Amino acid sequence: MTTPQTAQAAPAASTAPSPIIELGAIHKTYQRDAIRIPVLDGIDLVINRGDFVVLMGPSGSGKSTLLNLIGGIDQPTSGRIRVAGTDLGALSDRALTRWRARHVGFIFQMYHLIPVLTAFRNVELPLALTKLSRAERRQHVDSALAIVGLSHRAGHYPRQLSGGEEQRVAIARAIVSDPEILVADEPTGDLDAQSAGEILDLLQALNVQHGKTIVMVTHDPKAAERGHTIKHLEKGVLS
Repeated sequence: MTTPQTAQAAPAASTAPSPIIELGAIHKTYQRDAIRIPVLDGIDLVINRGDFVVLMGPSGSGKSTLLNLIGGIDQPTSGRIRVAGTDLGALSDRALTRWRARHVGFIFQMYHLIPVLTAFRNVELPLALTKLSRAERRQHVDSALAIVGLSHRAGHYPRQLSGGEEQRVAIARAIVSDPEILVADEPTGDLDAQSAGEILDLLQALNVQHGKTIVMVTHDPKAAERGHTIKHLEKGVLS
């Protein structure tokens, strides 16, 4: 135990950026019959915890492929990917599935909601294979729906919701397990201007108020302005 005479001031907390996504020399090539199709060409990328990074570029430039690699949906042909402290290349398929469920939430242009399930049940789906009790699952779902402003629509089916509300349900599903990272592939691409703005407001709130690291693909310059950093992909090269 220290005394007032011997105690020393604790060092100041470090404010240095903390990388959560690290890609090194990433190449991705698809094989179609005898034809090799290069998609990503030597990508190096570091994204810090709490950042909001936007990926832009023409169709076919590799944006969605890069997003899938970050989210652990796909694997590179060569190179190293380290996300949330884990070398993804070292994981088995089963371990990678568990890792994704814990660390990454996915948001797509098409909402991928199940038509025969209510908003509540759609949001609950990622928790189905967890060890959470029924009461704990309900608490998680209620919290996620409250964050996206749809508590009052929990019992509605997708056909009873607007496009913007469907995307909010999809975002609630993405955050229900409290992942550190959200990857969003054209999340406003199927929405009118007002709904798109509301979804972007929500993503910003998740970033600023809830500390989510976000990587978003978009073609929309106005949507891109919501990010902290904009990266451009052109013919598989990042700039």
